[in-house]
Amino acid sequence: MKNITKTIIALFAIVAFSCTQDDVENRPVITPGDAPVMTAPTAGAIYVLSPDNAAATAERFTWDSATFGGDVEVTYSVQMDKKGGNFSAPETLGSVVSANQVAVTVEVMNGAALGLGATPFAAAEYDVRVVATTGTATSIVSAITAIVVTPYTTESPKLWLPGSYQAASGYGSDWTPSTGPQLESSGYGQTDFEGYVYFAAPGKYKMTAQPAWGPVDYGMGATAGTIDPKGGDIDMPTAGYYLFKADTAPAKLTYSATATVWGIVGSATPGGWDNSTAMTYDKATKLWKVTATLTTGAWKFRANNGWDINLGAIKPTADGVHLEYGGADISVDAGNYTITLDLSTPRVYKYTITKN
Repeated sequence: MKNITKTIIALFAIVAFSCTQDDVENRPVITPGDAPVMTAPTAGAIYVLSPDNAAATAERFTWDSATFGGDVEVTYSVQMDKKGGNFSAPETLGSVVSANQVAVTVEVMNGAALGLGATPFAAAEYDVRVVATTGTATSIVSAITAIVVTPYTTESPKLWLPGSYQAASGYGSDWTPSTGPQLESSGYGQTDFEGYVYFAAPGKYKMTAQPAWGPVDYGMGATAGTIDPKGGDIDMPTAGYYLFKADTAPAKLTYSATATVWGIVGSATPGGWDNSTAMTYDKATKLWKVTATLTTGAWKFRANNGWDINLGAIKPTADGVHLEYGGADISVDAGNYTITLDLSTPRVYKYTITKN
């Protein structure tokens, strides 16, 4: 026990010896001096980003060193914010220790722009700066440099349908793209769009390529069934629930709107395979719905009491949720059921069936 006590005392003596007053007084005082000066990019630099070269360097950010009144280790971070954002919630493009450059890839810059709320494929202004920080969290920042970035997305493109019909139909305020219903293309880089839109009453509308006005807003083309990036409002003369299709390829610029009324049909339904049992649309939930007594058998969904537009289970791995055009029959046991059909998310069509 005495030996342990002596060892502890000796350790305290070593610590006391190594942390003398002279050591504390001789430590360097870190005083922020000159801020870093960004030397690249220059103001107004333009970046049109593409997924085809996501791993390539979009820009090599360089700067002159900051000074802190002593030989200290400095961490430099390149920050990006939307123009006028005051860097209250910036994105960091990269960081280095005691170096004067950061290579930023297309993918990283694109992710930062999207993280700041960018609209894909639309040019916007951003502010960038360099922040110099020491280990004591003392930091100084460079002047702001303004750049222009056009980001991309590999998600399927969408069209929004703002118009005078929105408020009455359950899509937010009239002529507001961000709350309008959407059409979606069949995949990244594709120009064929599809989606379902409800018009509670006749109205006018346009198609925007983003959830805001411009730079591309499709309106009525020169002939029926065509659209034009500079066209006027498109008329919808009759209320209804419409299957919209559009193709924005410059050589096509076409659209169609087919009125649909949905029902269930099949050996399990009251009308058999010949007559659909009608469903009712609810604009509040954006669902088609029916309650019906079914017999043991099969059924599926179809529009307009015909076979041109019908939805069944996804083949070959039905999951009891998702649907596809011309899909498989859905099996059911006898009973009274409430069935819903959800077409509100373009190209992701779903259903529920609940026994009462």
